[in-house]
Amino acid sequence: MKYQSQLVAQKYFIAALSLFLGQILFGVIMGMQYVVGDFLFPEIPFNIARMVHTNLLIVWLLFAFMGASYYLVPEESERELYSPALANLMFWIFLVAGALTVLGYLLFTYSELAALTFNELWPTMGREFLEQPTITKVGIVIVALAFVFNIGMTILTGRKTVVSLVLLTGLVGLAVFFLFAFYNPVNVVLDKYWWWWVVHLWVEGVWELILGAILAFVLIKVTGVDREVIEKWLYIIIAMTLITGIIGTGHHYFWIGTPDYWQWLGSIFSAMEPIPFFMMTLFAFNMVNKRRRDHPNKAAVLWALGTAVMAFLGAGVWGFMHTLAPINYYTHGTQITAAHGHMAFYGAYVMISLTMISYSMPIMRGKVANSQAAQTLEMWSFWLMTVSMVFITLFLTAAGILQVYLQRFTDTPITFMQAQEKIEIFYWLREVSGIVFLIGLIVYFISFFVKGEEPQGVEA
Repeated sequence: MKYQSQLVAQKYFIAALSLFLGQILFGVIMGMQYVVGDFLFPEIPFNIARMVHTNLLIVWLLFAFMGASYYLVPEESERELYSPALANLMFWIFLVAGALTVLGYLLFTYSELAALTFNELWPTMGREFLEQPTITKVGIVIVALAFVFNIGMTILTGRKTVVSLVLLTGLVGLAVFFLFAFYNPVNVVLDKYWWWWVVHLWVEGVWELILGAILAFVLIKVTGVDREVIEKWLYIIIAMTLITGIIGTGHHYFWIGTPDYWQWLGSIFSAMEPIPFFMMTLFAFNMVNKRRRDHPNKAAVLWALGTAVMAFLGAGVWGFMHTLAPINYYTHGTQITAAHGHMAFYGAYVMISLTMISYSMPIMRGKVANSQAAQTLEMWSFWLMTVSMVFITLFLTAAGILQVYLQRFTDTPITFMQAQEKIEIFYWLREVSGIVFLIGLIVYFISFFVKGEEPQGVEA
């Protein structure tokens, strides 16, 4: 580790992984509620479990992105973090705000929580993924602005690289586009139109810049390939990401009451969205093949390659499968959407977070890499989680295809609940896969505590 202030990242990563475990536990609870409707009812109703599951996903990924930035930026900028004290303060504010919000979901009805947090003064609650009370949203904005200021000042007063500037662009976008969470028009079409400016332009726009920057940083460190080569790839990838991702927002505008030209724009540019992910796959494998050093952290290299492949499959292939308007007419809102969402989030954002944690945590603990025994266990966790996510995606895809046929395509369509009964077997299989995923995550945690002889090597 080259700079003492990089240690700030450690607590962010520990919090991220803890919240990740909580997210998966609630995912397993939800999966069981799909097939045993009164499981843990009334203590944890399905709507609360879903809210906690999705909110924890967003919050732990934000913790991971912040930790990655606090580790990456001092090294790229060749200077200490602008204000480690501010980074530490924002950590505790964000953690306490997140914990209180989740407790609020679990201990109060949603209407009680809205009243307790004075939602009537500025109503922003009640929308999917943006269920947080307005007061929590204000806290998120404060934390995000302080974070961007801290990272921005570190970059602007130090060495400027393509990696750090792409990362900063993504982080500024992350903060700016969240502001649309405060705009809650009464008109439902306007509401959905601007709602996607948070949800889509985060995960299919600026978050991809963060993904690209972190992946480039790790590949520079573990392969020793010239920075100029990696930066050229990064330029092309982010250009394609922004071109396709911004206009590709239109694939959410097909059926919400917007003008019909969005069906053309959304279809054409969404069909191009797999291109940057395919380029990312080529990029990662190309850099590893051209490597000039054999880095001792084999697990981090595996996570980096896995990120590129799974992001392409989940965000690219599964996104393309139902993004064209004539197909989306039948598939929107079905389990096909859930299949795409699960693999895309895991492949693009969960895996890049685990890549960075896998690379940097041993260094922050005074080692070049974990022991061979620890890395072997970590690789087992990689395969358990990744293969189980592939099966979760396949089972949800099968459920979605059958759902579309029974409910929307056949000449004798049946009701929603009748269709759910007929695809129940896929929900059981998905639940089993989810439990395997949880086991894989626990194995990942255990790998941090496995001792053994440390591999020889020099920190990049």
